[in-house]
Parts: sequence; C-alpha cells; structure tokens
Amino acid sequence: MASAIATEVSAVIASASAQTLTVGIDRSGMIRQHDRGAGDILAEPAGSLLGTHLGDLITGPGDPAAVLNGLIAATLADRQSTTVLTLRTASRSLVDAVVTVEPIRSTDPDLFAQVTMRIPAPAAERFIDPALMRHALLDGAVRRIGGALDLDQLAPELVNILVPHFCNSAGLLILENLLGDGDHEATARGGTQFVRRLALAYDDGDAGWQAAFPVGEILRYPQGSIYTRCLDTSEAVSVVMTDEAAQDLATSWLRTPVARLISGTSMLALPIMAGEVMLGFFVCVRRQGFHRFDAYDTEIGMEFAGRAALFVDGARRYGRERATALTLQRSMLPTGLSHPASVDVRHRYLPGSKLIEVGGDWYESIDLPGGRVALVVGDVAGHGVRAAVTMGRLRTAIKTLAMLELPPAETLQRLDDLMHELGVFEPHFATCVYAVYDSVDGTCEVASAGHLPPLLVRPDGSSEFLDVSPAPPLGIGASPIVSRTLHIDDGSLLVMYTDGLVERRTEDIDSGLERLRAVFGPGSPAQTLDELCREALADVYEDHQRDDIALLVARLSRIGQDRHMAWRLAAKLTAARRARSLIRAPLRRWGLVDLIPPAELVVSELVTNAVRYAQGTIGLRLVLEGGLFIEVVDDSAAVPRLRYADEDDERGRGLQVVSQIARRWGSRRAGTGKVVWCELAVPSGAGIDQAPKPRRREQATDKELISS
Repeated sequence: MASAIATEVSAVIASASAQTLTVGIDRSGMIRQHDRGAGDILAEPAGSLLGTHLGDLITGPGDPAAVLNGLIAATLADRQSTTVLTLRTASRSLVDAVVTVEPIRSTDPDLFAQVTMRIPAPAAERFIDPALMRHALLDGAVRRIGGALDLDQLAPELVNILVPHFCNSAGLLILENLLGDGDHEATARGGTQFVRRLALAYDDGDAGWQAAFPVGEILRYPQGSIYTRCLDTSEAVSVVMTDEAAQDLATSWLRTPVARLISGTSMLALPIMAGEVMLGFFVCVRRQGFHRFDAYDTEIGMEFAGRAALFVDGARRYGRERATALTLQRSMLPTGLSHPASVDVRHRYLPGSKLIEVGGDWYESIDLPGGRVALVVGDVAGHGVRAAVTMGRLRTAIKTLAMLELPPAETLQRLDDLMHELGVFEPHFATCVYAVYDSVDGTCEVASAGHLPPLLVRPDGSSEFLDVSPAPPLGIGASPIVSRTLHIDDGSLLVMYTDGLVERRTEDIDSGLERLRAVFGPGSPAQTLDELCREALADVYEDHQRDDIALLVARLSRIGQDRHMAWRLAAKLTAARRARSLIRAPLRRWGLVDLIPPAELVVSELVTNAVRYAQGTIGLRLVLEGGLFIEVVDDSAAVPRLRYADEDDERGRGLQVVSQIARRWGSRRAGTGKVVWCELAVPSGAGIDQAPKPRRREQATDKELISS
C-alpha cells in the first residue's frame, strides 16, 4: 500500500500542469478559509467553501471520517502528514489528490491547520501551457540527468521526462548500427534501417503498451509510417492516427494490439541529431481527448530532443569505448588453463582498480607434451591499459616459447630480449617466474626474473619459499638467468603469486609473505584449491590501494606407474627391432591394440634416427596422458628437421612418415642431448578413457622399466 501511495504522489507532483488548492480548517475539520481555485473546483456550485466540512469532500480510500481524524490527530501532535485521497469535485466527479496537512499559527483562534491539495489538471487542460512544458522539459528534469553515461539508465530517464510533462506515452529508439556489435546489418531489405527500442513510458497503466512495444526489441518499421518518414527526412513528423490509419499500420506491422493503442491519438516523432548524424528518435503519443500536437509542441519537442542528443551521443560513445576496452582487456587473460590429469590448477585474478578490469599481472598453465606442464606468473610494472597491452605481448610470447619447449631459464632470457626491444619505444619492465613440472618423473625446473619466490607446500604441511637464483626483472639488465631443478613429493602444492597479494603500504613485505605462509600451513594440502584461494584473498578486499593480484595454485602429482614405461637401448642396428618388441606389451595392457602397427612404425623411425647420431645409449619412453606419447632420447645435440627428400635420396623420409602418422611431433633439449617425441591419437573408448585414475607412484615390477 505504501509503495502504491508513493507512486501516486510522485506521479502527481511530477506533473507540470498539476493544480494546487489551499484551504484552512479548524479542529473539527470545518473549512474556515480557502483560495479561489479551491472554490472554483471543489464548491458546488462554484463559489465559497466556507462552512463546508472537509470530510464531505473526501470519498476515499477507506472511511472519510477516519482518514480526516487521523490527519487532524497528527496535526495536534505538531506533525505534518501527507497522503493520497480521492476528492469529490464540482465538475469532474472524483479525482486523486496529494493532500498535505500541516499546523499553522494564526491570529484567528479557530484556524487550526492548512490543507494543501495537488490535483492533476483535466485532460482538456493538460499540454496547453507552453511555458509549463518548456520549464518541465528544458529547465528542470533534463538538467538532473546530464551526467549519466550509461545509455540503459539514461533512456528511461529521458522518456520519464516526456511522460507526463509532454505526452501520455513515449518511446526512445536508437539506430541499431550505432549500438550493435556488427551482428545486424545497418539497413534491412527495402532500405529500412534497424532500430532498437531502449525505453518506453506510459501513464494509463495499460500493460498492452509493453506487449506491443517491448523494450530491447530490434525492429524495422513499415515503409510510409511516421517512423520511417522521420528516419528518412531527419525532421519532426506529426500525424493524427485515424482508426483506418491505425488499423493499416497494425496490419502492415503484423501487430494487432497496436491499432487499439494508437487509434485516435496524436503522434509526434522527434529526430535525435548529433550534428548531422541521426542517432534515433522519440515517439510521443497523446491520447484522444488531450490537446493535439501543434507547432509550439513541435518546437519544444525538438529543443528537448536536441539537448537529449548530447546526452545520448555521449553515453553511446562512452559505452562503446568502455565495451571495446573491456573486450581488449579480458581477451588478454587466459580463458582456460590446460594441464595433465594428475595436476590440479586453480587461479584467481583481482584488478587493483574498479575503473579497469585488467592490469599488468598475468598467469598461465600450459599443457606440454609427455605429461609436463608449464606454470607461469608475471607482473608488468605499472597500471592501466598500457601495462595490460605489454602483458598481452608477453603472454603471447611465452606461450609461443613454451610450445618450442625451451627450458625455463632460456625462455625467460628470450622474454628479456623482447622487453629490451619493446623498451626502445615504450620503457617497461616486468617480473616473471616460470616452472615446468614433469608428471612422469616428478621433477620441477624453476626460473625467476626479479619475481617473488614461489611457495612450495609439502604433503606433511611443511613449506618453504623456493630459493631460485636471483636475476634482474625482464627489460632491466643483461645478467644470465639460471634455473633450479627439484624433486616434488606427490600431493605437494606450488603457489605462485604477484606482489599485490603480499604487499601492503603500511607493513613490510616479510609480513605479507608470512601471512601467505600461514594460509598454506599444516593441513592445507588436504583442503581444496578453491578453499585455499579464497582464504589467501580473504583480507585483500578491504585494501582499496592494493596492486593487481594474480594467484596460481597447483597440486602436483605424478601420473600412475601403469601409465608410462621407459627403457634404455644400446645404440646398435638391432635397437629398432628391440624397441618394437618392447612397446607391444604395454599397448595391449592399455587396450590400444589398434595402435600397435602405427606405434611400431613411428618407433622404428625415431630409434633408427637416434642410432645414426647417438654416441651412447638411447632412451625410449611411452606416456599415456591425453594421447599416446612416444619419446626417444639420445645424447646428440643435432635437432631433427622436416625436409623433403629428392627422388634419388635414400634418406630424409623418416620424419615425413612420422608427421603423417602422428597427431603432432617435436623435439626439445634434454641435458647434453635431445628428446624427439610424437603423439598418437587414442581411439575413443580406449586407452585413456579406460586407464586408471592418477595415483601415487608405485614400485615397478617390469625388469626393463627404469627412470629416464
């Protein structure tokens, strides 16, 4: 009930043409004095209201005597009260009015309270006075919305100025090609432009308006209608919709309810022009019985549309620029992290400012061939779009370098060269920590360039910040970057982060590091990664001056013993035959019998190539992780490359065979030698789908199984 009263109060007060009546009453409610308007409107016959009881003029809601007694009681307590009452008038039967009763001090001892009544003007008197409409549209409400930059918020405010000050219903439509993202053509078939309805307002409470003219609809109007005439001429168009014209429009538009709503109405279309560019138009409707639109109304409406165009154009430009900036920024962050099945990764990112969603911090988890994963966290100095752009360049570069399977130290060295090159035109520096975890042998190689040390949490809850050989940030110095390799216990947590997580302006960074260490204390390996991320970020939201925060938490475990096999082979001519015989048994156990022929062919080519260049033993490894990976290790530094052999060449076709059979292939450095690998696709329903879930490493039972 209170909300309904508030709605009626605001509707009456908002009307520029509302009339104000004033009467004075005594303690019994008898009218002792009144203004001329009250006598003309409320007295029957028109004249004096003196001696009339105010309760006789009240018809509702509820018992008039009880309502009046409540208002008088509030006045006796020296309080002002306001409510909506239905009054009986001399010439207009019943009318809703906003009634305010307040105590007054007067020399007349009988005069007790002043009653102010605001009632809407009759239909015949609304929209007549140009001065009232001009004041309401141009001097009042429109000034209060000048700072709005959200078009979805601005549009309803504009049409709510037109209704009720200028018309009974109004809509705002904007050209779709100025709002959309290119999904809709600017012009439909027949030359009619697409428009989008952003707002609609009406004062008669008829829900048919919303059904016939839904907000958010993208549409085109029939040719020859008032709407298309306004679009084609960029000028105001005014028409009186006869029953026949309304029916024709509804029929051509295939919207039957439209005829009932606009039949007999006066309509005015007002173009919204930003310079010589048309943005859209307002559609204003006055119902039958109200003053029809004339030249004065058109002039006032065009002046309003001209001012509204400034707000609409500003909001449209701001919205498009903001959407472009956010799309650019969000595209720079990873949309999905890849990793082996035995590794679990979670991430969190918090921008340092509410005005921009992405800064210079970034993170990556990149699945590498052979059950390995690259984990990266970096931080570009600075804030805003410039730092985000540099971050995007580094992310692209590091993903490319990761695919080249360079060691972490060499990867960061290449990034340092890139930062030096970028710094020639735009000085920047960045910190980065890069780790590569092998889920087969449980080793992790870590390198850092000026970044805070990663936190390693062991399964028993003990933890340490990894002591990685220090190096200057990327783009600062030319010192060599050195990596560290360590063995990781299954179930350990590796926590990588940026300085925004541990730095506070009011405390030393060591306090922040200890706070992070406390979060990942005893018992943390048993918690879920989502819980740990939530606890790590629990106290950062209150710091409104914080830096960007990137957090990457990984639970590292080796893949099951029965999902990989490794052997050592002598560099002899019989090595290829030996390799073919070794891989058959595990492939049968994994349910990959159909892959035995192509796997034998690939192994033969890779081992034969290794025998040709190797000086010592040759390593062979099978890994079932996403696909079937076949790796051959030798001590030669010569990296194979794909070439096309001439017709007379006896060699040079091995890698061509491998590339045709395998899904992908590649090579990487390994100590003093190299690893050449390829991946065979696992048939659906076999192998990886039936393989056991990852578990802790078990002792090998095969005599030929060794660690590579």
